[in-house]
Amino acid sequence: MVEITGQSYDKKDVSRLVALPFQKSIQMAYQSIRVRFFRSMVTTMSLVLAVAFLAFIQVGNDIAQGLLNSGSPDCIQTLTKAGFDVSPENTTVSSSAKQRWIVFLSLLVCVVGIINAQLMSVTERFREIGTLKCLGALDRFIVRIFLLEATMQGLAGALAGSLLGAVAALLMSLARFGFSLGSHIPWLQIGTTMFFTLCIGTFLSLLGVLYPALLASRMRPVEAMRVEQ
Repeated sequence: MVEITGQSYDKKDVSRLVALPFQKSIQMAYQSIRVRFFRSMVTTMSLVLAVAFLAFIQVGNDIAQGLLNSGSPDCIQTLTKAGFDVSPENTTVSSSAKQRWIVFLSLLVCVVGIINAQLMSVTERFREIGTLKCLGALDRFIVRIFLLEATMQGLAGALAGSLLGAVAALLMSLARFGFSLGSHIPWLQIGTTMFFTLCIGTFLSLLGVLYPALLASRMRPVEAMRVEQ
């Protein structure tokens, strides 16, 4: 037996009561983003900036690694002048401890901002959530809506951030190392890094919405419907 809106139903009744296709969930999530476009843009921009900074650092290291792998004395000398720790014993270029801490803090602030924005979104959508529950929506359907919204925002924000960070890193490297850098750019490694940052950004978006989604799904319909907006 399953209790929905104060009444008990068999599992077979529940399956008949809530039979919304996945495509309908995607449409509802997309419409919700359109209705709250400005708030979604503010939430996504924090993700864009955090992912852009991560991509900027990683792509910059990839370019420096490409120069180091070339084995050219001029390239190695250029890296040394640019402040990279290059030596015969050191064959890899990695981020400094300071850079790693800054990246970690920026990603942490991004997640906190997403959680805060999503909690405010839940507060604004009390009646919507209550209406869905009164119509028979189960907890997992409410969670699915929020996760789909976060996935769309995460993919869009992470993609924009990855492109922005990669382009900025390429321009910065060209300014520091000159146009002779072109033959040593590791495009495959840069593509892998951009895919990695895209996954990280989407994961952060999902992580930030998880708690607000669970909070919304556990809301009782009667309590949600009587909240004054």
